[in-house]
Amino acid sequence: MMEFKIFILVILLLLQAFAEVSSITAGVANSLESAYEGSQTLTLKNKHIQLHKINCNHECSRRCSKASKRKRCKRACKSCCHKCHCVPPGTYGHKEVCPCYARLKTHGNKPKCP
Repeated sequence: MMEFKIFILVILLLLQAFAEVSSITAGVANSLESAYEGSQTLTLKNKHIQLHKINCNHECSRRCSKASKRKRCKRACKSCCHKCHCVPPGTYGHKEVCPCYARLKTHGNKPKCP
């Protein structure tokens, strides 16, 4: 009988942990969705890709707010934003969030996007 009570307790704890994790991820998803203004659907070879229309001017101003050369940073960022429909969070790094943004290179094979 004691083993059954422990088993039930473990299941309840797992269900509670799952509920907390799902509510946290839902909150993160909602905050990310609020950053985007609309969306488009692009179809390529039976694959539907969701493209989000974001305010590139606002997102690049945020991204380049601490750059020493803000105009140059914003110009490059806007170019990348229009191609990738994504700008990484923060003012530096985090490019793994937007793989397209991270892949773009200059003619000298240097990263294009700040």
